[in-house]
Amino acid sequence: MPRFEPQPARRPALIAGASSGIGAATAEALAEAGHPVALGARRTDQCEALAEKIRSAGGEAVAHRLDVTDTASVDEFVTAAESALGPTEIVVTGAGDLQFSLIHEMTPDQFGAQVDVHLLGVQRLVHRVVPDMIGRRRGDFVMISSDTSHSPRPRMGAYPAAKSAVEAMARQMAMELEGTGVRASIVRPGPTMTGMGMDTTEEIIGPVLEDWSRWGFARHPEMLRAVNLATAIVAVVSAPRGAHIQLTELRPEAQVSSP
Repeated sequence: MPRFEPQPARRPALIAGASSGIGAATAEALAEAGHPVALGARRTDQCEALAEKIRSAGGEAVAHRLDVTDTASVDEFVTAAESALGPTEIVVTGAGDLQFSLIHEMTPDQFGAQVDVHLLGVQRLVHRVVPDMIGRRRGDFVMISSDTSHSPRPRMGAYPAAKSAVEAMARQMAMELEGTGVRASIVRPGPTMTGMGMDTTEEIIGPVLEDWSRWGFARHPEMLRAVNLATAIVAVVSAPRGAHIQLTELRPEAQVSSP
C-alpha cells in the first residue's frame, strides 16, 4: 500500500492577483502544466484576456472578479471558480500592491489598507478554501511572501510588516494542518520586476533607492522576473504527496562578470 494517495489527475488552481505580474505568469505556467486555472483580480478585463490566451493555447481557464479585501467577493470568486472547474486543489495568493512611505508618515488607514490586502486578504482565502481541502484530505495553499519579511527595507510602508505576518501565519498553518494532507507553503522572492510599485514618481522612488543603497540593499541591479517565481510555484505544488516544500526562496542572480 502506498503511504499517500496520489494526487488526482485533475487539480484546479485558483490564482489571486492574476491580472499581471507573478499571478499572471503563474496562471500561464500552471495551465501549461495541465492545471485548469481560475484567474481572479479586480481588473477583470486583463484576467479575461489572459484566460482567452490560455484557452487558445489549449488550456482550461476562467476569469472572475476578485477583491481580496472583500469577504463577499472572495466567496463569489471561489464559488464561481469551483462551479466552472470543480473543487479547488491549489491556491496561489499573488494579490497585492505597494505604497512607498516612511511608516510614521502613513496614516493608520493607509497602513491598514496595505495589511488588509497582503495579510487579511490571504486569510480570507484560507478561511474560504482550506476547510474543504481538509475534508478532501489534500490540497496546496501557496502564499507569496517577500525577502522583506525577514530583512525589511526602509520606505516600504506596511509591506514588510504584512509579509512578515503572512510568513508567521503560514508557519502556524503548517503545524495546524499537519496530518490533514493539506500543505501550506511560502514562496519568498527577492527583488522582482513586476508592475507593483512601478507607477510611482521620481520624487518618491529617488529617496527609496538612496536609502536602499545606504543600507546595503542594492548590491547589483539584476532583478527576478515573474516567470522565475511561476516556475518555483509549479515546482512546489508538483511535489509528490509525502513531500512538503514549506519554504522556497529565490534571489536574482548577478550578471556574470568577465574573467
